Amino acid sequence: MRFLHPELLWLLLLIPVIGYFFGRKGAAPALLFSSTSIASRLSSARKTRLGRLSLILRLASVTLLIVALARPQVGSSNLEIEASGIDILLAVDVSGSMEAMDFTLGGKPTNRLEVVKKVVAEFIEQRPNDRIGLLAFGGRPYLVSPLTLDHSWLRKRLESIRIGMVEDGTAIGSAIGSGTNRLRDRKSKSRILILLTDGMNNAGRIPPLVAAEAAETLGIKVYTIGAGTRGEAPIPVTDSFGRKKLIQARVDIDEKTLREVAEKTGATYFRATDTASLAEIYKAINSMETTTRTIKKFENYRELFSYLVLSIFVLLGVEVYQSRKRVP
Repeated sequence: MRFLHPELLWLLLLIPVIGYFFGRKGAAPALLFSSTSIASRLSSARKTRLGRLSLILRLASVTLLIVALARPQVGSSNLEIEASGIDILLAVDVSGSMEAMDFTLGGKPTNRLEVVKKVVAEFIEQRPNDRIGLLAFGGRPYLVSPLTLDHSWLRKRLESIRIGMVEDGTAIGSAIGSGTNRLRDRKSKSRILILLTDGMNNAGRIPPLVAAEAAETLGIKVYTIGAGTRGEAPIPVTDSFGRKKLIQARVDIDEKTLREVAEKTGATYFRATDTASLAEIYKAINSMETTTRTIKKFENYRELFSYLVLSIFVLLGVEVYQSRKRVP
């Protein structure tokens, strides 16, 4: 339900004031009595029961009149958003090395995966008209969400990914192959795979460059992102007493292969060494792959004005009828 002129509803605030002013006192009842003694006992009462009812009916009529002037309508409104024609699959590394605490959130050291999840969620929010899917990979790829326009559900699935959800390892080639397979049959004007990893290909049966050739053949762009500081990074480990501590460990990213994969498919390789640069990378990809927005709005509303006016006449009729009544 909606009102075309909702500002008129403010006039309803005057109803209690009017009711108080006219209900505070009233004219003496003009009724016929068979005995003057009865009239003398009632002469002190300024309002009769019928008088109060009359006031209530009039106030109700004024209330309905104000509501009617505000033009209430009932019905429905549907907003249809057409997809942009761009399909995006996000591939995120969930191997053990993503536990490295070299990124920050709110000024506090945070592991790489948690930062990636936050930045990716923001990227999804900026692409409301694109079908987006999510792929997690470690020693093998795992489809977390197929391509969908239901981004609320997609963000929930993104939040559910965690380190160790698949066997450890970094199967970059298999992730590209799986992503390509998910995108290959899509009839869209642009198909994109955005792959983020912090390591080197050490698992899976498909070499990254072979998978990239397949993506190129199918017209799929593969943007690659190498995440993590250069050299060493603090990684949490558990000692023999079950205590967790941070140690500095060597981290390696096969930037050469990631760059070749991106270039072969007509995309770009990026390197993120901190939270800010990672956010900027996804913003850059967002601007590179522009999208259009087509919106169709359908409305079907029915006016309630006539029903309210009819109700007003009914109330006024009742008020006129009861005002003509006489006490026997």
